[in-house]
Amino acid sequence: MKKIAGEKAAEYVENGMIVGLGTGSTVEYTIKKIGEMIKNGLDIKGVPTSMHTKKLAKEYNIPLTDLEENPVIDITIDGADEVDPNLNLIKGGGGALAREKIVAYHSKREVIVIDETKIVKGLGVNCPLPVEVLKYGWSSTKKVLEEFGCTVELRKIMNDPYLTDNSNYILDCNFEIIESPEQLEKDINNIPGVVENGLFIGLVDEVIVGSRQGVMTLGK
Repeated sequence: MKKIAGEKAAEYVENGMIVGLGTGSTVEYTIKKIGEMIKNGLDIKGVPTSMHTKKLAKEYNIPLTDLEENPVIDITIDGADEVDPNLNLIKGGGGALAREKIVAYHSKREVIVIDETKIVKGLGVNCPLPVEVLKYGWSSTKKVLEEFGCTVELRKIMNDPYLTDNSNYILDCNFEIIESPEQLEKDINNIPGVVENGLFIGLVDEVIVGSRQGVMTLGK
């Protein structure tokens, strides 16, 4: 299901485009497919959203650029951890949420690729909301986040705190359901010490869903 969604999104990529390359297991199929298209003559430049994606893109010989050289991106193809009926997202399970949101914001078109298990009636039901925070004062930031009625855990690998590509921590906030994602996104980002949170509100143009019945496309 991930493969068919990821490869379908690659069909949206055209010659001369600046393409945002997302992070995650589904979009990896897109990146691989774009690499094959480049072998056959496609001429694009990619803007990776993480160090992992940058490494993968180089393996498939995708020419890379950045926002300094190309501040406007034609299309970004990325994954998501949850998608609600309004095409709002939770992202950041892979830890790249800040860079992903920056790239999405500067994209003319944001296309999300997922499998059908990522579609939810309300955000926060199946996965925590990641919040990237500065190391300095992170435990105080955690206490403020808990005032939103969630349980908060510092993301770790083994016994050490997980570090983002920006050398920050991630706090995973577990809600039963997020009632007002638009407001929560703003409220969390107003907390000093918060770099960015994984709520992507109003940024998505289209969602490509791989299902057992084939590919579905969700639009606004």
